[in-house]
Amino acid sequence: MPIKRYTKEEMRRMAEVLYEKVIRGHVDEGNDGRIVAIDVDSGDYELDDESYPAVKRMLARRPEAQIYSFRIGYPAVVHFGGSFAPRQS
Repeated sequence: MPIKRYTKEEMRRMAEVLYEKVIRGHVDEGNDGRIVAIDVDSGDYELDDESYPAVKRMLARRPEAQIYSFRIGYPAVVHFGGSFAPRQS
């Protein structure tokens, strides 16, 4: 497992910038609810229906990846109870 070089906030910010500028146009259409795992250093990403497989594939390709994951179109990857509404664009 790679040593974390960034705070969670730094990783979130970096991942959001990469997603908006580079990745979104390739994955947004038809992938609502899927997980995108982004290596914030390289900009590489993996898509899957679950976090673990996406992160595992990323680490197989880039063992030192600094990975930030989120669910496309939603404010969180997982939820506990209550409702879970998509983000409003």
